[in-house]
Amino acid sequence: MDDEKFIFCLEGVDDVEHQRETETVKNLERLAFEQGIGSIYKTCDTIEGLEESLQALLYDDHNFKNYEIIYLVMPGEANTIRLNGYYYSVEEIAELFEGKLKGKILHFANAKALDLTSDEAQYFLDITNARAVSGYGDANSGLTSSGLDRAFFSLFEDDDNLRSIVEELHERHYALCKLLDFRLYY
Repeated sequence: MDDEKFIFCLEGVDDVEHQRETETVKNLERLAFEQGIGSIYKTCDTIEGLEESLQALLYDDHNFKNYEIIYLVMPGEANTIRLNGYYYSVEEIAELFEGKLKGKILHFANAKALDLTSDEAQYFLDITNARAVSGYGDANSGLTSSGLDRAFFSLFEDDDNLRSIVEELHERHYALCKLLDFRLYY
């Protein structure tokens, strides 16, 4: 990579005071070790914690422009995330990120399904100014998306063209993309 790029990961947990090493942390460590892609990892257990983490990233981190991917690992159902027992819709998430994701890709792990209509996807992209939103249509396969997430993130190391990245991801990992129902809206 000419310019160092990073991933900002927010993982939804039951209690931020009870820290434990998650599969997400191990996945990000592997990505750093094997591909040299750095990341910032934070946990949140409320929507306010999610918002505070985003604000800190936007206004306190001078490398924000280098964060190409915002990676959300949060449970939920359909087009919602669940934090502290409360569900927040994709539209509410869009409003939380309003105008703050210019040029970024917001990627959801398969802890929740992402199944947007074209209107919902366009609304999300318009409100957030994100370059794309991605995730998986299947959250119930019994598999985590961590390996495919890592492969997806590593493809950004050499290429910025979303279409060619998704094509290459499908070429290399077709069965897993199909099983987890990988989706990209841009």
